Amino acid sequence: MEIDDILASVDRDHIDLSSPEATAIDHQQLTRFWVTERGAPELLPWPAPLMERVMERVRRQIERIEDLTSSGADASTTLSSNTANTNPTLNLKLSILQSDLSRTQYLLRSFLRQRLAKLTKHSLYYLLLASPPSSSATQSSQLPSSIIPMPTPRTQDPSLLSSQELAFLQAHQSLLSNHYNASFLSSFPPQLRRLDDNAGGTSMVQGPEVKEVVFVRCLGEEVRIVVPIDAPGGVKEELYGRRMRRGEVWVVRWEGVKEAWRKGDVEIL
Repeated sequence: MEIDDILASVDRDHIDLSSPEATAIDHQQLTRFWVTERGAPELLPWPAPLMERVMERVRRQIERIEDLTSSGADASTTLSSNTANTNPTLNLKLSILQSDLSRTQYLLRSFLRQRLAKLTKHSLYYLLLASPPSSSATQSSQLPSSIIPMPTPRTQDPSLLSSQELAFLQAHQSLLSNHYNASFLSSFPPQLRRLDDNAGGTSMVQGPEVKEVVFVRCLGEEVRIVVPIDAPGGVKEELYGRRMRRGEVWVVRWEGVKEAWRKGDVEIL
């Protein structure tokens, strides 16, 4: 099943999101997002609808386990000491539910840790990316200090970061900026204190390396490797490379298949 088919099947109105079919599809989606986030060198868009459904199922699963555990404990207290053996059927059901819950929680924790690691490594880059371009340019030209743009939830790109990630990013960069100020930036001239300085055409903000290679499988009939115009290295026009065929697995630069991944033509392995 291709990713387009998975997304389309989840979006159908007639599918019950609490059904086993929808649960299995969401788990497959979560696994794919986890694998993709681990393989891609940059932060990928936040899957808000999927995460809301998965977190709601986790909450219900925890409540169900707690209810079964409490009901089993209540039943055992009413029995005599000779017949107070634990119900094996209840134990088996609890074991299955807890194993399924642990599997989902592992995927969620690993997925979120991957995203937080990228946010921590390139915090200022993603903070500027979530800020309005006009606001960033105005602050950069008018404030010759280490002040950094702090976007509000109204100005961020809702497809990139969740509200919790944005709050973490703001707090992390604020602490980092204050630490740099107290350590050494305060002794610099005012015009040299900005952390996002781009004087001379060279930006001090380090972003993710889009030239890193990834393993991808072609899902479409034919996909061309494309180097975008704004790629580092002075590329003035899009460069089209070789063609991938359906089912082929290639090792390519992320910048060459990024748009194909957004369209669902390839998946990261």
